[in-house]
Amino acid sequence: MAGAPFVIVLNDDGTYYLQVEPTSDALTILAARGVIFWGQKAIERRGVFHLVLSGGSTPKALYRLLATAPYAGQLTWERVHLWWGDERVVPSDHPDSNYKLAYEALIAAVPIPPANVHRVRTELGAAGAAAQYEAEIRSAFTLAPDSAIPCFDLILLGMGDDGHTASLFPATPALAERERLVVSQVVPGAHVPERITFTVPLINAADTVFFLVSGAGKADALRRVLLGAYRPEALPAQLIAPVRGKLFWMADAAAAAQVATGPGYPAEEFIYRRMANAGP
Repeated sequence: MAGAPFVIVLNDDGTYYLQVEPTSDALTILAARGVIFWGQKAIERRGVFHLVLSGGSTPKALYRLLATAPYAGQLTWERVHLWWGDERVVPSDHPDSNYKLAYEALIAAVPIPPANVHRVRTELGAAGAAAQYEAEIRSAFTLAPDSAIPCFDLILLGMGDDGHTASLFPATPALAERERLVVSQVVPGAHVPERITFTVPLINAADTVFFLVSGAGKADALRRVLLGAYRPEALPAQLIAPVRGKLFWMADAAAAAQVATGPGYPAEEFIYRRMANAGP
C-alpha cells in the first residue's frame, strides 16, 4: 500500500492507522491496492480470500475500479468469496440493495463463481434472513452453532455522518449484541428501516478492517469518532476495534479536514491518544 500511514492510538489495547489521501479518486486507488494486497496474501496463505463488502458511493467507486485492469487481473477470483456486512431488507434487484450495487459495479464484470457470492437472502424476511446468513457463515467457516467466531480476511466499512457503520446505528439494540453473528433490526428514521447487519463481535474478529470515509460531510463525525470522547452508543464506529487484527482508517482530505491539516499531515501531533476528558 502506498504512502506512510499515521499511527492513531485509541486505547492501550491496539494501534490503528489513518491514511489521508488528497482526493476521493486517490482514496479509491489506495483502497483497491489494499484489497488486492490482502487478497493475494490470504490466497497465498490459505487458498481463499473472504472479503466483506459494504454499500455506499465510496465503495461503489472501489468496486468499479477493482473490476478494471490492472486490478481485476491481480486476484484469483475463483478463490474469492464475497459477503456483505449489512443489507437493507429490500429485493435483491431493488435500487437500495447493497447486493445490487456490488453486482452491477463488480460481480458482473469479474470471473467469480456464483457459489462464491454470498448475498443476504432478504426474501426470507428480516429475522429469517439474519438467521440464514449466520448459518451460512458458520457453514462456510466450518463452525458449529454457538462455537468460535469466524475470522474474515478483510471487512470493508463506511461511516455515516451520524457515526454509524454497517447497520449499527446510534442507540439501536444491535450495538449490545454479543452472542449472535448477524442480527436484524429496525432503524427508526432510516430510508429503509429494516436492516440486517454483522454484529460488533463478528466485525472485531476480522483479520483486517478498512474504514473508507470520503467527503466534507463526514469531517465532523470523523473527528468525534477518532478524537472525541468514547461514546459508542452515540458513535457506533467507535466500537470497531479488531481483537487480533488490524484497523485502517482511510479518508480523503475533505473528510479528514478536522483531523489533519492536509493530505498526509496530522493537525496536532503524530500520535493521537484518546483521553477520558476528550471533547465531544
